[in-house]
Amino acid sequence: MNNHREFRDDPAEVPVRGFLHSPTNPTGDCLVLTHGAGANCNSPLLVALATAFRASGMTVLRCDLPFRQLRPYGPPQRGSGERDQEGLKAAIASMRQQTSARMFLGGHSYGGRQASLLCSAEPGIVDRLLLLSYPLHPPQRPEELRTGHFQRLQIPAMFVHGTRDGFGSIDEMIAALKLIPARTELLPIAGAGHELITKQNREEMPNKVVDAFRSFVYVPEP
Repeated sequence: MNNHREFRDDPAEVPVRGFLHSPTNPTGDCLVLTHGAGANCNSPLLVALATAFRASGMTVLRCDLPFRQLRPYGPPQRGSGERDQEGLKAAIASMRQQTSARMFLGGHSYGGRQASLLCSAEPGIVDRLLLLSYPLHPPQRPEELRTGHFQRLQIPAMFVHGTRDGFGSIDEMIAALKLIPARTELLPIAGAGHELITKQNREEMPNKVVDAFRSFVYVPEP
């Protein structure tokens, strides 16, 4: 049974808005999942992944970042990153009120970048990161790398990246991940672009990501 419902909380200055996917047989683990710059939490990728993670027993909150709560369309305005990170903190805090189990944070593109920036500044805020189509650089501008915080990233992170993503090639991603001192893993999605989900992979790709991430999070840290 599809057991997700709209979730809205406002315990702090930054509100949390999204959908809570509660599994029938919960493992206790929780994933906060957010969207990219041109989307919202109802993007096909996030809905597909949240559904697949819920089926695996994980509780998922897919949420709108603060910039999207303020504007239904359009990219985030310049300087909105700090407030969007505060929004992720509020979402994590809301879910902490419901579980004492492990907490994971994931995001697509811009949302993943803000998640990684938050975790580089606050290493203990979650247990693992799931970064979908990390925007390594703007398309056709490989010199403008967005990796300045990677050396401060202490949280194990799994990256999921399409082999046709214009925001960074697989080789560029492999090189960038060497900057991160924590454990990392890269899951390439063959034939996929920045949105990851395609007509050809929409059936198997979400489960592939779930299986890989579950294996990643159950590896004990030294």
